[in-house]
Amino acid sequence: MKILIVEDDKEASAYLAKALKEAGHNPDQAADGEAGLEMGRSSTYDVLIVDRMLPKLDGLSLISALRSEGDETPMLILSALGQVDDRVKGLRSGGDDYLTKPYAFSELLARVEILARRKKPDEAETHLAVGELELDRLTREVRREGKKILLQPREFRLLEYLMRNAGKVVTRTMLLEEVWDYHFDPQTNVIDVHVSRLRSKIDKDFGEPMLHTIRGAGYLLKVEQE
Repeated sequence: MKILIVEDDKEASAYLAKALKEAGHNPDQAADGEAGLEMGRSSTYDVLIVDRMLPKLDGLSLISALRSEGDETPMLILSALGQVDDRVKGLRSGGDDYLTKPYAFSELLARVEILARRKKPDEAETHLAVGELELDRLTREVRREGKKILLQPREFRLLEYLMRNAGKVVTRTMLLEEVWDYHFDPQTNVIDVHVSRLRSKIDKDFGEPMLHTIRGAGYLLKVEQE
């Protein structure tokens, strides 16, 4: 797996690169945010590991910049900042996962490998529709009542999964496994953050809500009957 490490601590970066090589992966290193952004733009990686506090360009700005350009590479944020608000801010910037320092390499490796596992979607079905909510997998466009809705890559994957299971309750475990590729509960509020963000985009400026939280069960995407 080709991995980009963006870390300004030379010793920490060298240790991580060495450990990833020993695990059979191919890591590149960038020592600041600007270099990481340029390498992320110019090469294709399976996963980016991005330190939050970086010189020249901080890690969250780096991630936001790549996401705004349509980069869907899975990105793991590393940070000594571990409060809930810090993790939420990291996820909202476009990060796929958040790991606090100090960390165990075995946990980091597990998270990286999980992020890199991508399930191939059904290529035959490129257009999904639930009521007046439409999703086009080829153009990556989402519309409701004809109005275009801009989603980040993870939000797009979440909505696609919910639309494929419209009318059914989708559990947190199902979302963790099918959208995040986690086969264990990482004990974070990553799902709540992304569902809340998605709901604000597909429901807030429209009539009846479509995305519902079913307390104690999961989430349900449906069209309210007249």
